[in-house]
Amino acid sequence: MKKMIYGVDLGWATQLETMGYRWLNEAGKETDVIKASKELGANAVRLRVFVNPPKGAFWQKSENEICMLGFCDADHVLQMAKRVKNHKMKLMIDFHYSNHFADPMYQDLPQEWKHDTDQQLEMKIMNHTEDVLKLFAEHDIYPEWVQVGNEINNGLIWPRGNLQESPKQLVRFLNAGYNAVKNVCPNSQVITHLAAVCDDALCKPFLNNFFAEKGKTDILGFSYYPYWEQFESDKERLSEKLKEYSRIYHKPVMIVEVGGLDYDDEGSYKIVADCIGAMKEQEGQDEMGVFYWEPEATAEILPDRYPLCAAKLVDEKLLKYTKALQAYRDIR
Repeated sequence: MKKMIYGVDLGWATQLETMGYRWLNEAGKETDVIKASKELGANAVRLRVFVNPPKGAFWQKSENEICMLGFCDADHVLQMAKRVKNHKMKLMIDFHYSNHFADPMYQDLPQEWKHDTDQQLEMKIMNHTEDVLKLFAEHDIYPEWVQVGNEINNGLIWPRGNLQESPKQLVRFLNAGYNAVKNVCPNSQVITHLAAVCDDALCKPFLNNFFAEKGKTDILGFSYYPYWEQFESDKERLSEKLKEYSRIYHKPVMIVEVGGLDYDDEGSYKIVADCIGAMKEQEGQDEMGVFYWEPEATAEILPDRYPLCAAKLVDEKLLKYTKALQAYRDIR
């Protein structure tokens, strides 16, 4: 029988808690944010790890934009991972290999690594990955999945691992991360994560190079954000694209990030439902997965007004999930 993973990325949760925010369940009673997610059907949590994030956990992304990072250093992530496991939920760890968010537009090399050679950087990636996972292992925490890089369509730790400039070295960096995961957590499944699942031009150049250079991975993970790419969610289109990647590259697939507008309950519910439906149509894999990115927040409490969360502010510093995550409970 196929297993369905209904996931939530809660990287902001602990920082929001220190700012005084709390969550209500459907009955209007205050509860733990993880428990609130679980009551809606979530059975897994995704947490990100930065190399050496700023102590205040905010990033000046541009002159006019500040992003809240969440408490995503190894020690804080360990404490949240303990909470996840105490709730009997599965765990995904997402290594960004940067001091702040990494995505198709930003894959900044940590400042403390900038003078290293390529070979030294391979060791930095390996050592950082192993150190974090060993810290978890000391507390008997072994994640079910580990991402080596986040939305790495154009590479990672730029400019050294840029796809266009250093395609072979990029794969060596990624294989160093893969090997590190397997050294510490041999049973963890390694995920290679790309943005824009439906865009061949953004995905296939990376994947073709990755596999041509003997890149190592267990699962291909993708982001699905109709809002950012300005198209209507389409389950059939998504399903066929996932099947295509699996057929061409001979790997199982997963949606590791999805989101819809936090004020559009019905639209966001449909996006999540489409992802679940598309995953359920995949063949030849025992485990299906969908992870909503940062559902516990809402745009009005974030400095950059990120709009694709799945909660609403119902009172001063009291948050409650919207309908979006109910798809996890409804579509079993």
